[in-house]
Amino acid sequence: MNRFAIAQAKSFEDASKVVGDKKYSLAMIKAGGIDLIDLLKEGLIAPDVLVDVRRLRSGKEPIVASGEEIRIEATTTLAEIASSPALKSACPALAQSVESAASPAVRNAATAAGNLLQRPRCWYFRNEQFNCLKKGGPTCFAVEGENRYHAIFGDGPCHIVHPSNLAPALFVCDATVHIVGAEQPSLPIRYLYHTPDKGVRSESNLPAGAVITHITCKPAKASGFYAIKEKQSFDWPVVAAAVALELDGNTITKATVCAGAVAPIPWEMRNVSNALRGVDVTNDEALSKACKSAAAGAKPMSDNAYKVKLLPVAVKRAVLLAAGRKLEVES
Repeated sequence: MNRFAIAQAKSFEDASKVVGDKKYSLAMIKAGGIDLIDLLKEGLIAPDVLVDVRRLRSGKEPIVASGEEIRIEATTTLAEIASSPALKSACPALAQSVESAASPAVRNAATAAGNLLQRPRCWYFRNEQFNCLKKGGPTCFAVEGENRYHAIFGDGPCHIVHPSNLAPALFVCDATVHIVGAEQPSLPIRYLYHTPDKGVRSESNLPAGAVITHITCKPAKASGFYAIKEKQSFDWPVVAAAVALELDGNTITKATVCAGAVAPIPWEMRNVSNALRGVDVTNDEALSKACKSAAAGAKPMSDNAYKVKLLPVAVKRAVLLAAGRKLEVES
């Protein structure tokens, strides 16, 4: 590991100036440092300066939920999001998306912005012995290698899955990421990421030197998030789904559905949203039929066809949570 300096930023603007300073070969933001430490240990980055923003907050409170807007500071921890009474009431999907992420120790350190901007967990990318496409190499080893955790949507050429649980939940709540150090002061979360064909070496559309200060989104009282994992503790989802509903009694008048862990970006599922419109949330048969459309267009690889079967289950359970119904053992 190379030596590096630590810079204590006095403000987000200050942090942006350091990160954008061309005198550094690589300056990086450090908040919780969870993914950053992994990348350092794995030999994937060699920064000459880390800019510490952990104690910075652009507002007085980490989470503020008013009648028309929810505001989450960039350095708010996942534990704070998961335990926030305001979020559990105004937007349950946000709290649910991180309440079982990683471990309690990680949730107490990991931040909202860090979760959104973490790098892919693909084992070829994370292993320095593989010069994969994402690291500038000639090929994506997942195509002919072990790919049971890789994408079933998107056409490559890199087949990572997006690692953030929080991003799909923010997507269905129409979130906006607010930044300093760029011409645009904000970016809707649906435009925060790009697919590998638009640039395989990176995942986000944040300009160089830009730093996230906070996130805003709309309240979504009828929202839910459900992740299916191989084990309940400290594991990554194999599929996940976030749902926000508008209801007229028991009838769904509008739905927004976004899948996680199945594509290189949070994957909006408009076909499912359309199929759910007009469905009674107490009608299990109709819900199952609408949620089965989540598998439409999937292109599984050699080892991950199981995701095609699991995704409709995750979507239906997210819908049930959004509708305030108890989850069933069989779905």
